[in-house]
Amino acid sequence: MLESYLTGLVVCGGIIVAIGAQNAYVLSQAIRREHHWWSAGLCMASDVILFTLGMFGVSAALMAMPQALALLRWLGVVFLGWLALQALVRAGRGRAALEAGEVTRRSLKGVLFTTLAVTLLNPQVYLDTLLLIPAVGAQQDDAPSFVAGASSASILWFGALAWGGSALAPILSRPMAWRVIDALIGVIMAVIAIQLAVGGL
Repeated sequence: MLESYLTGLVVCGGIIVAIGAQNAYVLSQAIRREHHWWSAGLCMASDVILFTLGMFGVSAALMAMPQALALLRWLGVVFLGWLALQALVRAGRGRAALEAGEVTRRSLKGVLFTTLAVTLLNPQVYLDTLLLIPAVGAQQDDAPSFVAGASSASILWFGALAWGGSALAPILSRPMAWRVIDALIGVIMAVIAIQLAVGGL
């Protein structure tokens, strides 16, 4: 049981720590202190649900519908490209320091919608959570413990992003720092979109 749990923790941790669209978005929300715990919590919940579905055989159904993956791929390219463009425009124009109460905050609904879109419109999420991780889990003696370990990795990681980004907000609230952050987020989103468009799945 413990071995399966630790395997899930390490395997999932190694996959989700890599900088991706979800991580970049949650971190940017945390630095803004803009509904960042809600955003991180939605990512955690999505991962837990997808891990569980993957272990219960949804991966087989997904593989049987390649056209669905193709549609998700191009939706992901368009959406991530749009996010990249927005971030790069902000980096080029610059903006005032993001002190609490000095900027117009987006609604909770808007933040949750964007978080959900970043999560569900990226086909790499499905490949990781419904195919790759369950493939490792199928080899474990205790599948529920493996899912628990994988879920724990997601909860710990997104919790760390939300807490760490918020803690660094006072340091990163200067206008120049935000231009750099926006530029990095824009580049990350653009690279992921290009990889999806050119390399496919």
